[in-house]
Amino acid sequence: MVRAVYPGTFDPIHFGHIAIAKRAARLFDEVVVAVYDRPLKTLLFSPEERIELARLSFNDKANLKVMGFNGLLVEFCRKIDAQVIVRGLRVFSDFEYEFRMALANHRLAPEIEVVAFITNEEHTFLSGSTVREIASLNGDVSSMVPFHVVEALQLRFRELGDGQQIVPATSMRD
Repeated sequence: MVRAVYPGTFDPIHFGHIAIAKRAARLFDEVVVAVYDRPLKTLLFSPEERIELARLSFNDKANLKVMGFNGLLVEFCRKIDAQVIVRGLRVFSDFEYEFRMALANHRLAPEIEVVAFITNEEHTFLSGSTVREIASLNGDVSSMVPFHVVEALQLRFRELGDGQQIVPATSMRD
């Protein structure tokens, strides 16, 4: 059995993430959507909330599982016996970052392969920070995220109220 890990912060999960995970699920026996708990960026949702939003996005796919993780990605892969790391590439600038990360992960764990999926054309603009910014300004993100994520975003921004700096002034890679 070939198990792949698709890691990310998924803050929030969006249709670009979902498409990559479902495409990976067609190639691998099992895909674990791995929600990272402590990234070096500001988060809108807690790890538990991000895991639940991801689970709700994949409840129709038997070979897609959602798990949280912390620490080194390659150590998580070893722990769950995953042989592949799945990454998505939206635009050309993603390649340099992903290339460096793949080389670093290969140095740490040469037995784990990295496979990059090129995003669907309609998702090239999509990132968690784009979704968060539009949602924070009461914009319609229903074409970017599942309905349960739309609801979670609306609730979170109502809870936070006006004047909260949640969306970074500069874009962050998701």
